Amino acid sequence: MVQPAQGAPQRRDWPPGRIPVEALFINKKLHDGLQVQLWSALVGVLLESRAEPGTKLPSSRELAEHLGISRLTVTLVYQELMAQGYLESLPRSGYVVGSNVPHRRMRQDPPPSAVRPVVWEDWLRADLKRLRQIVKPADWRSYPYPFIYGQPDARLFNHSAWRDCARRTQGARDFSAMTDDQYGRDDPMLVDYICRNTLPRRGIRARPEEVLITLGAQNALYLAIELLARPNRTAVIEDPGYPDFAETLRMVGMPVLASPIDDRGLDPESLPADTGLVVVTPSHNIPTGLTMPFERRKELLAAADRQDFLIIEDDYEFEMSFLAPPEPSLKSLDQSGRVIYIGSFSKSLFPGLRLGYLVGPEPFIREARALRSVMLRHTPGHMQRVTGYFLALGYYDAHVVGLRRVFRRRREALVESLAGTGFVIAGAARHGGSSLWIEGPAGLDSAHFAEQLTGAGVLIEPGRPFFANPPEPCRFFRMGYSSIAEGEIRAGVAVMAAELARITRQGS
Repeated sequence: MVQPAQGAPQRRDWPPGRIPVEALFINKKLHDGLQVQLWSALVGVLLESRAEPGTKLPSSRELAEHLGISRLTVTLVYQELMAQGYLESLPRSGYVVGSNVPHRRMRQDPPPSAVRPVVWEDWLRADLKRLRQIVKPADWRSYPYPFIYGQPDARLFNHSAWRDCARRTQGARDFSAMTDDQYGRDDPMLVDYICRNTLPRRGIRARPEEVLITLGAQNALYLAIELLARPNRTAVIEDPGYPDFAETLRMVGMPVLASPIDDRGLDPESLPADTGLVVVTPSHNIPTGLTMPFERRKELLAAADRQDFLIIEDDYEFEMSFLAPPEPSLKSLDQSGRVIYIGSFSKSLFPGLRLGYLVGPEPFIREARALRSVMLRHTPGHMQRVTGYFLALGYYDAHVVGLRRVFRRRREALVESLAGTGFVIAGAARHGGSSLWIEGPAGLDSAHFAEQLTGAGVLIEPGRPFFANPPEPCRFFRMGYSSIAEGEIRAGVAVMAAELARITRQGS
């Protein structure tokens, strides 16, 4: 039997020919609008209950009073469901289930009792369990002081501009193109902008055949590593560094060496003789923000030629250059075609967009496109085209300029607030960025400290996941300022300082 929706009475208890008002409920605490929730609730009841045509629904007044919402909201939803064929309106009878309402589920018999359960431990790979992971609470917006990295401040985004771009995609020509199976191809408008505008700003010249759109930088990283990993060669990553570099390499079975960085980033002299792949963030180390100098970049490229290895460059967040122009990308200095470049719009637009891109020699991109086609055919065409319009019409550049202005003020406020608190700025992007790498006093465990701060409404990111071999205790942590308002920064740091003082008193 199909189970009724939570909160709804059993179908057999319903009065004949009528759906009771108690069968419908909404949750006003959810972010979804009331109309959307009511719409979804009504459709769910109609389809799950297999209500017969002509079954009466509660009147708009009755349902509005039961749910505590506007009668107009109920009426609008009823009328929209009429337009879709779910409901009909009868004179002096109100709304009833339509004669053509679809029933999406068939009744099913219960499974037989003698069933042999699957032992999933015997089927699944044990090595896919994450060892190093940055954890961020899903309800981070409910915290008053969210110093977390990579999350957007919705107040800074031009929603009207995005709606304008989305509206443009609904035209007959655009919509027809988006609904077709692209057979692995990418949106030409988006690719054209990346080739003519985004990449030249990083000193990179590429043809459309050398660019692949991905589901964010994470998907780009996986594609590149999956294609380039060799079990008989060593992959070198930065330490501290982005934990997903290590996790992805481990999952594909390539030996990994986490090489400690110095004040100039990854040292090419530290690379072992069997190096096959180097994964780096030369313009903005994760998490310290350290920038690899020009001379060392050339040394790394020379070592790649000499030892015959390839480089994956994650060039995230270069747009947030409000203090100084970013250094030329490693890819722009590459004369041998050894650098695979990863870019993304997640930090400059919003992470939920999930749009990134790979740039590399045409043979590599051809293979990456084939691998992507097996996985997901191509990234959603609709979001590619909306983003393409947002870029091509100048909305993106105006948005980035606004972000730089706001982030500059927020960074200044955070630096000033940290002064004299016992917290030291251990790393910061020279050109700007959206986070600071912080060192606490000796003996501080940043993971425990973060737990204590959560209860006071403050979110920080403990540093342990960024290290292959973290110090004990790990007193480092990251503080982002993309998601917290400037006016809340000082108050949030004050809470941190007070908690640190309390811990210090207890330990003395």
